Amino acid sequence: MGAGEDFRVTVSKTEVVAAALPLQERWLPLSNLDLLLPPLDVGVFFCYRKPHGGDNFMFGSMVSVLKKALAQALVSNYAFGGEVVPNSVGEPEILCNNCGVDFIEAFADVEIRDINLYNPDESIEGKLVPKKKKGVLAVQATELKCGGLVVACTFDHRIADAYSTNMFLVSWAEMAQSKPLSVTPCYRRSLLNPRRPGYYDPSIDDMYVPISSTAPPKEHQPGADHLISRIYYITVDQLCRLQSLASSSSAKRTKLESFSAFLWKMVAKCEHVNKKRSKMGIVVDGRSRLSHGDDEKAALMAAYFGNVLSIPFGEKRIDELNEKPLSWVADAIHDYLDVAVTRDHFLDLIDWVEAHRPEPAVAKIYSSGSEDGPAFVVSSGQRFPASKVDFGWGKPALGSYHFPWGGSAGYVMPMPSPAGNGDWVVYVHLFEAQVEMIETEAPHLFNPLTSDYLKLN
Repeated sequence: MGAGEDFRVTVSKTEVVAAALPLQERWLPLSNLDLLLPPLDVGVFFCYRKPHGGDNFMFGSMVSVLKKALAQALVSNYAFGGEVVPNSVGEPEILCNNCGVDFIEAFADVEIRDINLYNPDESIEGKLVPKKKKGVLAVQATELKCGGLVVACTFDHRIADAYSTNMFLVSWAEMAQSKPLSVTPCYRRSLLNPRRPGYYDPSIDDMYVPISSTAPPKEHQPGADHLISRIYYITVDQLCRLQSLASSSSAKRTKLESFSAFLWKMVAKCEHVNKKRSKMGIVVDGRSRLSHGDDEKAALMAAYFGNVLSIPFGEKRIDELNEKPLSWVADAIHDYLDVAVTRDHFLDLIDWVEAHRPEPAVAKIYSSGSEDGPAFVVSSGQRFPASKVDFGWGKPALGSYHFPWGGSAGYVMPMPSPAGNGDWVVYVHLFEAQVEMIETEAPHLFNPLTSDYLKLN
């Protein structure tokens, strides 16, 4: 799958980049929806071909552009330049003190075409995506042997979801090209205030749980199956075919519902005990749901910085998932999603958190993978703005999230292909046996991501 798995990365410099303007120190509380996230770091990376243009695009010049633009972007995205500290009751809050962002410069003795992007456990993890040691955000710029560049970030998921991070990434690129900001982040936590009096439907208890009620993570046993990460591409033709198979004359299913249904069947096929139950969740963004019918709130929520997510999930017996047609599984996904894509669901979720504070809580499916049956979550990255993360030397050849999230459930994120042709790039974090199953049963669908596909050769 590539010759570059064993390349070395040498760090040449680490410094702190702070906002370009003096900022008044302030406290930014986390919203009730932020409080549903455990301490998780999320990685995102962008691979750039060697730019044409002489000295202006030497590594040192590009790093200077990145640092200057980052300092400018941190003025409005000041939460990324702060640090997370506990408040008087032990809940996390952001101290926006402009302590800055660790910026790492590095060199990798590999050409862009030889990076094994199919296996990010070997090529990305611990090499091209930085480990965040402090603060909210860390950045790494890595020069490649061919003159290409990888720009990667690691951020605290408690502070920002993918939507918020996407806004920041675009702002950073806009600053690099001296463009006006297309979006100024909104930190108005009152948009997610609980109701008085609070109320929530009992169904929320089936989706979220106080952390004290979850089983402690089990230590990995030698020889036991374990979660691994892979990156594939899926062609638009195969996606359309899946959608056709998952739809019926009475209901057309989305590509995400259809893909998720197919993957659920593949995961179930790995399990040999028919009476076991498998769980599958889909991440839902609540911004448009919470502002439905309110134009002023819609504008504020469109720029809202923070987490506005819910993870509804369904549960089915293994034998049902194996025996029923794809359309039946897609219908089941649509039904459990239907309950959560409403304004009332997110208002209930906010009130549920309020009723349980200050005890931390988490989505039940995050720690659901166990002997009871396999579990995984699909997070739609279709708004991933990779094509807009152009710092002045061209669009990235590839942009992808990298999220081995540490839960006992799997995690899958489909994103638009850089080809811009309707294909998907799919980051997969599943158990090794599940990965082997999808590669054996569906090689026509899950194509390993290669430099040939990205036209890097």
